[in-house]
Amino acid sequence: MTVAGEMRQYQVVGRKAATEENPNPEAYRMIIFAPNPVTAKSKFWYFMRQFRKMKKTTGEILDCVEIVEKNSRIVKNYGIWLRYDSRSGTHNMYREYRDLKLTGAISQLYDEMAGRHRTRPRSIQIIRTATIGAGELKRPNGSQFAARKVRFPLPHRVSSAKRGQKALSDRTFSTVRPTTYFG
Repeated sequence: MTVAGEMRQYQVVGRKAATEENPNPEAYRMIIFAPNPVTAKSKFWYFMRQFRKMKKTTGEILDCVEIVEKNSRIVKNYGIWLRYDSRSGTHNMYREYRDLKLTGAISQLYDEMAGRHRTRPRSIQIIRTATIGAGELKRPNGSQFAARKVRFPLPHRVSSAKRGQKALSDRTFSTVRPTTYFG
Protein backbone atom coordinates (compact mmCIF):
# COMPACT_ATOMS: atom_id res chain seq x y z
CA MET A 1 0.00 0.00 0.00
CA THR A 2 1.32 3.41 -0.93
CA VAL A 3 0.14 6.62 0.68
CA ALA A 4 -0.38 9.15 -2.08
CA GLY A 5 -1.93 12.33 -0.70
CA GLU A 6 -4.39 12.21 2.18
CA MET A 7 -5.63 8.96 3.66
CA ARG A 8 -9.37 8.31 3.76
CA GLN A 9 -11.49 6.62 6.41
CA TYR A 10 -13.70 3.69 5.34
CA GLN A 11 -16.24 1.54 7.10
CA VAL A 12 -16.06 -1.97 5.66
CA VAL A 13 -18.70 -4.60 6.53
CA GLY A 14 -18.16 -8.22 5.56
CA ARG A 15 -19.11 -11.76 6.53
CA LYS A 16 -18.55 -15.38 5.67
CA ALA A 17 -20.43 -16.44 2.53
CA ALA A 18 -23.87 -17.90 3.27
CA THR A 19 -24.18 -21.71 3.11
CA GLU A 20 -27.00 -24.19 3.65
CA GLU A 21 -25.68 -24.93 7.16
CA ASN A 22 -25.38 -21.23 8.05
CA PRO A 23 -27.73 -19.13 5.86
CA ASN A 24 -27.23 -15.92 7.88
CA PRO A 25 -23.60 -15.72 9.15
CA GLU A 26 -22.37 -13.06 11.57
CA ALA A 27 -21.28 -9.76 9.95
CA TYR A 28 -18.12 -7.90 10.98
CA ARG A 29 -17.54 -4.16 10.74
CA MET A 30 -14.15 -2.39 10.69
CA ILE A 31 -13.06 1.22 10.42
CA ILE A 32 -10.03 1.23 8.12
CA PHE A 33 -7.73 4.02 6.92
CA ALA A 34 -6.69 3.58 3.29
CA PRO A 35 -6.08 5.74 0.22
CA ASN A 36 -8.91 4.13 -1.78
CA PRO A 37 -11.77 1.61 -1.34
CA VAL A 38 -9.86 -1.22 -3.05
CA THR A 39 -7.05 -0.99 -0.51
CA ALA A 40 -9.61 -0.71 2.32
CA LYS A 41 -11.24 -4.00 1.29
CA SER A 42 -7.84 -5.65 0.99
CA LYS A 43 -6.89 -4.51 4.52
CA PHE A 44 -10.25 -5.78 5.78
CA TRP A 45 -9.46 -9.28 4.53
CA TYR A 46 -5.92 -9.03 5.92
CA PHE A 47 -7.27 -8.37 9.43
CA MET A 48 -10.09 -10.92 9.12
CA ARG A 49 -7.56 -13.66 8.34
CA GLN A 50 -5.77 -12.74 11.57
CA PHE A 51 -8.82 -12.50 13.85
CA ARG A 52 -11.29 -15.02 12.43
CA LYS A 53 -11.00 -18.12 10.26
CA MET A 54 -12.16 -16.27 7.18
CA LYS A 55 -10.61 -15.13 3.92
CA LYS A 56 -11.67 -13.47 0.69
CA THR A 57 -12.49 -16.73 -1.12
CA THR A 58 -14.82 -17.90 1.69
CA GLY A 59 -16.41 -14.52 2.44
CA GLU A 60 -18.13 -11.51 0.96
CA ILE A 61 -18.07 -7.76 1.50
CA LEU A 62 -21.50 -6.32 2.22
CA ASP A 63 -20.66 -2.63 2.33
CA CYS A 64 -17.72 -0.24 1.91
CA VAL A 65 -18.52 3.41 2.71
CA GLU A 66 -16.20 6.39 3.12
CA ILE A 67 -16.69 8.19 6.45
CA VAL A 68 -16.45 11.98 6.17
CA GLU A 69 -15.92 14.16 9.22
CA LYS A 70 -18.78 16.58 9.89
CA ASN A 71 -16.92 19.56 11.33
CA SER A 72 -13.56 20.04 9.65
CA ARG A 73 -13.17 23.77 10.32
CA ILE A 74 -11.75 23.56 13.86
CA VAL A 75 -8.25 22.38 14.72
CA LYS A 76 -8.38 19.36 17.04
CA ASN A 77 -5.84 17.25 18.90
CA TYR A 78 -5.80 13.57 17.94
CA GLY A 79 -4.24 10.70 19.86
CA ILE A 80 -3.36 7.63 17.80
CA TRP A 81 -2.44 4.23 19.21
CA LEU A 82 -0.62 2.01 16.72
CA ARG A 83 1.68 -0.94 16.31
CA TYR A 84 4.33 -1.28 13.66
CA ASP A 85 6.91 -3.77 12.53
CA SER A 86 10.48 -2.52 12.44
CA ARG A 87 13.64 -4.33 11.43
CA SER A 88 14.14 -5.49 15.02
CA GLY A 89 10.58 -6.47 15.99
CA THR A 90 7.02 -5.28 16.63
CA HIS A 91 6.47 -2.13 18.69
CA ASN A 92 3.45 -0.39 20.21
CA MET A 93 3.32 3.39 20.07
CA TYR A 94 1.18 6.38 20.98
CA ARG A 95 1.39 9.61 18.98
CA GLU A 96 -0.37 12.99 19.06
CA TYR A 97 -1.16 15.26 16.11
CA ARG A 98 -3.04 18.51 15.53
CA ASP A 99 -5.15 18.70 12.40
CA LEU A 100 -8.53 19.72 11.04
CA LYS A 101 -9.56 16.13 10.24
CA LEU A 102 -8.70 12.70 11.56
CA THR A 103 -7.66 11.63 8.07
CA GLY A 104 -5.17 14.53 8.00
CA ALA A 105 -3.69 13.37 11.32
CA ILE A 106 -3.40 9.81 9.98
CA SER A 107 -1.63 11.13 6.86
CA GLN A 108 0.79 13.01 9.14
CA LEU A 109 1.34 9.78 11.07
CA TYR A 110 2.27 7.78 7.96
CA ASP A 111 4.61 10.54 6.75
CA GLU A 112 6.32 10.90 10.13
CA MET A 113 6.69 7.16 10.67
CA ALA A 114 8.30 6.87 7.23
CA GLY A 115 10.69 9.72 8.04
CA ARG A 116 11.62 8.95 11.64
CA HIS A 117 11.44 5.15 11.72
CA ARG A 118 11.70 4.14 8.04
CA THR A 119 8.40 2.28 8.45
CA ARG A 120 6.55 1.15 5.36
CA PRO A 121 2.78 1.85 5.27
CA ARG A 122 2.01 -1.88 5.08
CA SER A 123 3.69 -2.51 8.45
CA ILE A 124 1.65 0.11 10.37
CA GLN A 125 -1.55 -1.04 12.09
CA ILE A 126 -3.74 1.63 13.69
CA ILE A 127 -5.28 0.26 16.86
CA ARG A 128 -7.32 3.20 18.10
CA THR A 129 -7.83 6.93 17.55
CA ALA A 130 -9.35 9.57 19.83
CA THR A 131 -9.96 13.30 19.93
CA ILE A 132 -8.06 14.67 22.91
CA GLY A 133 -8.68 17.81 24.93
CA ALA A 134 -5.95 20.36 25.59
CA GLY A 135 -5.50 19.23 29.20
CA GLU A 136 -5.06 15.57 28.24
CA LEU A 137 -2.11 16.08 25.89
CA LYS A 138 1.02 14.15 26.89
CA ARG A 139 3.59 15.36 24.38
CA PRO A 140 5.19 18.83 24.67
CA ASN A 141 5.03 19.50 20.92
CA GLY A 142 1.23 19.46 20.83
CA SER A 143 0.67 21.13 24.18
CA GLN A 144 2.66 24.25 23.22
CA PHE A 145 -0.05 25.08 20.65
CA ALA A 146 -2.95 24.19 22.95
CA ALA A 147 -2.44 27.22 25.23
CA ARG A 148 -5.25 29.81 25.35
CA LYS A 149 -3.14 32.77 24.23
CA VAL A 150 -0.76 31.20 21.74
CA ARG A 151 1.03 33.83 19.64
CA PHE A 152 3.12 33.60 16.51
CA PRO A 153 5.41 36.65 16.48
CA LEU A 154 7.28 37.71 13.35
CA PRO A 155 10.56 39.07 14.76
CA HIS A 156 12.50 39.49 11.50
CA ARG A 157 10.58 40.42 8.37
CA VAL A 158 12.02 41.07 4.97
CA SER A 159 9.88 43.05 2.57
CA SER A 160 9.80 41.19 -0.69
CA ALA A 161 9.85 42.78 -4.10
CA LYS A 162 6.46 43.34 -5.67
CA ARG A 163 5.73 43.97 -9.29
CA GLY A 164 6.75 47.53 -10.10
CA GLN A 165 8.62 47.97 -6.77
CA LYS A 166 12.09 47.20 -5.55
CA ALA A 167 12.71 45.20 -2.36
CA LEU A 168 13.86 46.90 0.87
CA SER A 169 15.00 50.14 -0.72
CA ASP A 170 14.37 52.42 -3.63
CA ARG A 171 17.81 51.76 -5.07
CA THR A 172 19.15 48.56 -6.59
CA PHE A 173 22.43 48.80 -4.71
CA SER A 174 22.76 50.20 -1.19
CA THR A 175 25.65 50.75 1.19
CA VAL A 176 23.49 50.05 4.26
CA ARG A 177 22.23 46.62 5.31
CA PRO A 178 18.44 46.23 5.37
CA THR A 179 16.58 46.50 8.69
CA THR A 180 14.55 43.37 9.36
CA TYR A 181 13.65 43.95 13.02
CA PHE A 182 10.54 46.08 13.50
CA GLY A 183 9.59 45.47 17.08
